[in-house]
Amino acid sequence: MIPALGLGLFVGIILGVVGGGGSIIAVPALVYGVGMNPAQAIPTSLLVVGISSLTALLPRIREGLNWPVIALVGGAGIPAAWAGAAVGKLLDPNMLMLAFAVIMVTAGIRMLMKTREIEGSCSTGPSRVLRACAPKAVGVGLLVGFLTGLLGVGGGFLITPALTIFLGLRMKQAVGTSLAIIVINSAAGFSAHATGYTIHWATTAAFAVPAIVGSVVAARLARRLHDKHIRISFAVLIFAVAAWVTAGTITA
Repeated sequence: MIPALGLGLFVGIILGVVGGGGSIIAVPALVYGVGMNPAQAIPTSLLVVGISSLTALLPRIREGLNWPVIALVGGAGIPAAWAGAAVGKLLDPNMLMLAFAVIMVTAGIRMLMKTREIEGSCSTGPSRVLRACAPKAVGVGLLVGFLTGLLGVGGGFLITPALTIFLGLRMKQAVGTSLAIIVINSAAGFSAHATGYTIHWATTAAFAVPAIVGSVVAARLARRLHDKHIRISFAVLIFAVAAWVTAGTITA
């Protein structure tokens, strides 16, 4: 129970600061730290991260979210998450965890490669969103949604880099926008995995409550952090968890 409390708090802090990344901690934490198997950890992670993301989103709504991007990316992600969940049930759990690590490293490298922020087609008004942004936003939504269902993640560790690198959103706007998309993706992914899943309420509550508290506190503190520092810290975290997942999978 104590590992669940501590790891849940850590997941919430990551969500609150960077607007994502909670699931890349939650799934390995539930598997290697709490002792769940991947079939239990995936829906539990989606449930906890979805609720925590919604909580972390509330303080950021006043800062301004990119609602057209949320609609495009989130909408495309719903059917993709169902497809990813169907494919994931056919694959070996260890292969899924290794795939998890590879995708994390790729996302971390892309975050470090981004040396300056530029405004893209998705960072401007609605008229340009439908013309220039929609194809890219839908593509991002399909990819992230599929991985959400496949790997049991909210997708934030991919959404935040995608919003800044490919869609041109500023980091602080991308964080709030990412949280809103994570809520949508988590709900879609959980619905796809819910069949035959029995919630272990004690463990889930021990993990979820500190995650929610951590996400609220961290979301307020994150306003004082510089975008560059958030991005670099996020990348370092991704590399560390990728190494942890790889070592745990090989050892198992």
